[in-house]
Amino acid sequence: MPARPIAVALFLALPEAALADRIAVMSAFEPEWIALQDAIETPETRTINGNRFVSGTLEGQEVVLFLSGISMVNAAMTTQLALDHFDIRAIVFSGIAGGVDPSLGIGDVVVPAQWGGYLNAILARETSDGYAIPPWMNSDFAPFGMIHTRTEAVQSARMETPEEKFWYAADPDLLATAGALEVELPACNAEGTCLSRPPQIVTGGNGVSGAAFVDNAEVREWAFATFDAQVLDMESAAVAQVAYANEVPFIAFRSLSDLAGGGEGANEMGTFLSLAADNSAGVVRAFLAALD
Repeated sequence: MPARPIAVALFLALPEAALADRIAVMSAFEPEWIALQDAIETPETRTINGNRFVSGTLEGQEVVLFLSGISMVNAAMTTQLALDHFDIRAIVFSGIAGGVDPSLGIGDVVVPAQWGGYLNAILARETSDGYAIPPWMNSDFAPFGMIHTRTEAVQSARMETPEEKFWYAADPDLLATAGALEVELPACNAEGTCLSRPPQIVTGGNGVSGAAFVDNAEVREWAFATFDAQVLDMESAAVAQVAYANEVPFIAFRSLSDLAGGGEGANEMGTFLSLAADNSAGVVRAFLAALD
């Protein structure tokens, strides 16, 4: 278990002096964090820059819950805001995502070992030979049409000059705790619509994030083939990058609400959002209870 406090992103608020050494628990938007907020003991709320932070005790851990907001920019801003105002030793993200790996199903909770921003991109020029990026730029990944993913520079105290990075790792100790969890996940939503198989917890592998909601089978296939991604979302890589820059342990739990365009019919999120959100929150609560 890392020596610094854990940060859980959801809405929280307390006097700063009372918020030392807490875990930040985050979610992207309200349906994802209701189950966690309802379970918090002795909640106190504080608002900063319009963002509501709820502090209290959750599964025996002192936490601060808040919403990241949807999108990479919102997630980065809110994470840094929390780190600037609270003493956080770790960041735990609980939310939904689109499934990329064909072996996974809706309702599964995936805990990737690392996250990358796959839509940090060069939009290439179309030529007679196809799409070409400027000769002074480069990409380490196979493109999707004109979209060429690139790495970006991140500044931190680790290095004197900005560091080029694509992947941001989850904390290995937190990942090990997640990998040891045994949680029975519901397979039916509140309306009685059920999945064809029981959901599972999958730890390890890759997740990717970008500023786009994906409901496209070809993009899904590209993300799987190019990044070996299991899931994609719109926030986790941004939070992971902020955590890395601030040297704060990070882990994200993402439950699949849809297949990012890989299903046979219309996007499944409208049907299984609540089930996925509850499954993620349930695993996060078990994770908090298992922490030393």
